Amino acid sequence: MTEASEHDGAAPERHPAVAGHDGTGGRRIPPGGPAAPGGRTARAAPAAPGGQSAPRVRLVDVAREAGLSKTTVSAALNGTGRLSPEVRERARETARRMGYRPNATARQLRAGRARLIGYVVGELADTPWTFLESPYFARLTGATAATALARGYAVVLLPAGSLQGEWAALPLDAVVVADPVADDRIVEDLLAARIPVFSDRSVEGRPGAHWVDVDAAAAVGQTLDHFRAQGARRPVLVVPDSTTRFHREVTEAHRAWCAAHGVPERAVRAAEPGNGPVIRAVETALTSGPDRPDALLLVAEASPPLVLEAARRHGYAVPGDLLLVCVSEDETALHTEPPVTTLSLRPDAVAEAGIAHLVAVLERGLRETCGALVPVRLDVRASSVRPGPRDGGTGVPGGPDQAAYTSLPPT
Repeated sequence: MTEASEHDGAAPERHPAVAGHDGTGGRRIPPGGPAAPGGRTARAAPAAPGGQSAPRVRLVDVAREAGLSKTTVSAALNGTGRLSPEVRERARETARRMGYRPNATARQLRAGRARLIGYVVGELADTPWTFLESPYFARLTGATAATALARGYAVVLLPAGSLQGEWAALPLDAVVVADPVADDRIVEDLLAARIPVFSDRSVEGRPGAHWVDVDAAAAVGQTLDHFRAQGARRPVLVVPDSTTRFHREVTEAHRAWCAAHGVPERAVRAAEPGNGPVIRAVETALTSGPDRPDALLLVAEASPPLVLEAARRHGYAVPGDLLLVCVSEDETALHTEPPVTTLSLRPDAVAEAGIAHLVAVLERGLRETCGALVPVRLDVRASSVRPGPRDGGTGVPGGPDQAAYTSLPPT
């Protein structure tokens, strides 16, 4: 198959003067395309009468309109060949204006894959679409779709808890399973169907499975060390009641840090996701126990303004009485008073690393099941720094200009 035919599945272009090869009956076609009445150059065909679909625009149609060969247009659209920027842009603009789309069937036959990636969030199987309400999963989903599209793949959203019958007929090249719960059935079913799975480190070592993850232990350690450096001695953790690997590791790392520093282990689980259940767990963490906590690490997602409001409602001043860090990608954390310190799991970087690994597996035949560990980032703001005499009352050394944002290096 020639380079040009990869776009539309048509036979290689022949001399336009030969009848029957281009549908013109052997008539010469001017560089600008066939002349329309009044001397105008023909454009993409309008919709056919009677509600029928207009004929599909072919690569040869774009070439005629642009006054270029099919091979040149194909190279321009593929980003290959030695073409001048002007010629490449001319071909691309003509294709865009005419509504040209490559023939997906021809591409699939040539490449042996449909260029479709399934995407499912395993953690929220009981409420399959609510993950889009989570700032973290919304960012991760959008970044995965955008990064995949830039590599020529489309993402198909699958509901959490999907059964095999719901995706078995789809020509999926691979599936991204974000945060699977323990013994996630969809992971088992995908691997049994010989579909590559890209997930977190819980799939490490399994044939056909690949992983990208964040270092949960380092994230917890960095945050608790930050609290300790600010003088906190009674930190409390609020974590989801979840069986994902990340949340299990968070709980284990918190327990280990408390034991190593001689600090009582104080942790509260949020029974369900969502602002309501998480804020209730925060209130429990702030009001239970013999001593009031002086630092709060909130791993369960909740709106930072609502967390601050809950603390104030129970008599805490932040950061004077309570240091606060939220694991969050919520942009409102920047605009609260005080601005809230966040521990970012860097979903954009996770998506980029995951799709890069996926493409290496699908297109370069990478067989190793090794993975990648993405560092987290603690964005220190005023909510987690004690006010001091030389900081202008902001809680961040250097005065008010430094209060909004001080990023510590990724761990």
